[in-house]
Amino acid sequence: MTKILVADDEADLELLIRQKFRQKIREQQYDFVFACNGNDALEKLSAHPDIDVVLSDINMPEMDGLTLLSKLGDVAPLTRAVMVSAYGDMDNIRVAMNKGAFDFVTKPVNFEDLELTIQKTIKYVNQLKETLQAIKENNILKMYVDSNVLNFMGTKEFEHSLLENETTEATVAFIDICGFTSISEKETPDTVVRLLNNYFDLMVKEIIAQNGIIDKFIGDCVMAVFKGNFHLDRAIDACLSIRNRINALPEEYSFSPHVSIGINSGEMISGNIGSATLKRLDYTVIGDVVNTAQRLQTIAGKGQILITAESYEKVKLSFQCQSIGTKNLKNKEEAAELFEVLN
Repeated sequence: MTKILVADDEADLELLIRQKFRQKIREQQYDFVFACNGNDALEKLSAHPDIDVVLSDINMPEMDGLTLLSKLGDVAPLTRAVMVSAYGDMDNIRVAMNKGAFDFVTKPVNFEDLELTIQKTIKYVNQLKETLQAIKENNILKMYVDSNVLNFMGTKEFEHSLLENETTEATVAFIDICGFTSISEKETPDTVVRLLNNYFDLMVKEIIAQNGIIDKFIGDCVMAVFKGNFHLDRAIDACLSIRNRINALPEEYSFSPHVSIGINSGEMISGNIGSATLKRLDYTVIGDVVNTAQRLQTIAGKGQILITAESYEKVKLSFQCQSIGTKNLKNKEEAAELFEVLN
């Protein structure tokens, strides 16, 4: 359900809104909160922090809509405002947009147009939330810390998130660029970094396309984690796409890129691992499942994607695989039968 704040001093607007959007309200898609001016709107925003969209008039008593708009970023950074006003001249539109308005609708209101504008605004707010969640999960904050993001998260929330640890069912994949060390010994640093970043960027796009999380970059290897429904299937889909796209890349500097991949699925611990002294913590996953995935990658040859027999039983109806026999894995007493994912 999306919560929408309507700020307008017209007494009959609330009834009109409830009539026009009665189906959305009945189906619990929209929940409207009403305010009679900017001051009232700020109070409602404080009382309802889950408000996603503000529909605000410009000309209101006590505090007008443009002043409300200028304060919105401090009170609700992720909330987006649509100005709904009879003052539809270009000057008002430009002032509103310069103060951060997401869109502008003129009165008398065309409710079909307003509905489309609300939907567009909701979509944008949801994208902002997904981006913020991706930033938190991928731990990008330690590299690029934006003050607005930190203000939104809040010190207490940020500190609490550092202490959160959990056991989770997930799939981890280690994707290594085979033989990349050889080119790093022959070419200039700029060439090596450019090539590696190009390869990584290709991998990241395929991982994100399957709702995977980039856990970390380890030398010329990517560690990715997949959670949620069908996490093992999505991990394999991503790795197959990566292998195929990497194989299709042209040779550069006498180097033909290939990947070796290890995938393992099961229960693992996720949490912030690192040094409090250095003030450096990485949100990552650890455990035997993760260690096994990395060892599978070290065994895999060029273009190979290796999984365990346990993973094979889960995906054998969805993917073509073949046994490569039993292999000894580090710190494992018994040899394990491994399977190569073909397509």
